[in-house]
Amino acid sequence: MNTTKPRALSRTWEAHTTYRECSVVTGTALHTVTMTRTQGGFTATVDGQPVDVLDAARILSGADRLTVTAEVLDTPPTIGKGRACELHRIMGKVGLSHAQHYAFAAAALGEWSPLPTLSELTESEARTVWAHLSSLYPAARAFAA
Repeated sequence: MNTTKPRALSRTWEAHTTYRECSVVTGTALHTVTMTRTQGGFTATVDGQPVDVLDAARILSGADRLTVTAEVLDTPPTIGKGRACELHRIMGKVGLSHAQHYAFAAAALGEWSPLPTLSELTESEARTVWAHLSSLYPAARAFAA
């Protein structure tokens, strides 16, 4: 449904680093690095301690292997069941069968397969579906409450 991926508000990695000298392994390190997006920019912690963002970035870029262990995403609000029900009602009144509602919404959004639900549409996506519906079925405007 959503054509853009939600931004991460926070992401935590396990950073595995192998230190070598003349092709000989001289040590290894395992760090837990967390980067967090705030109103003022980014903050970072390494192994639970606050650090400069550039220091955290150096650990991440120098790691042999990174594993994402946690992530908090900024998901936009959805239209919910009430507005989805209204959209279903209007689609039905213009002659679309219930099964066609999901494929119609997917086509309006450029998706390849029918959507599982209309209630998870974002406001922007719902407006795109509505614009598509009202352009193909002008009578839809008369059914909007």
